[in-house]
Amino acid sequence: MHPSSDDAPVALCHSRDLVDGGPAQPFDLRYGGQTCRAFAVRYCGQVHAYLNRCSHVAMELDWQPNRFFDDSGQWLLCASHGAAYRPDTGDCAGGPCRGGLIKIVLSEVEGVVFWHPTYLAQPLEF
Repeated sequence: MHPSSDDAPVALCHSRDLVDGGPAQPFDLRYGGQTCRAFAVRYCGQVHAYLNRCSHVAMELDWQPNRFFDDSGQWLLCASHGAAYRPDTGDCAGGPCRGGLIKIVLSEVEGVVFWHPTYLAQPLEF
């Protein structure tokens, strides 16, 4: 089976735009048929992305636009109820969580960060 064009990686941002523990790069996608906001961050040198949806209550996490990390830069926090998630896995690390964050697959090639569509996560134009 040959990959279709809708499975092609989608350029998200320049690698330099994501700093360890710094602001996120937001992006929109269709997840399970619904338009959703997602975000990419850098943690310990690696890029990670998740749907911007707390597992406790389906609300966006950021406490200020594109700000997800706590003051230490070690945890992703939900601004509404204080749920804490591991930046590298999205797993619940404390507070009111019901599971973890939904991960979006990323790669980084030659200074560009890409997200990879899946069966559930598709670009908006599809």
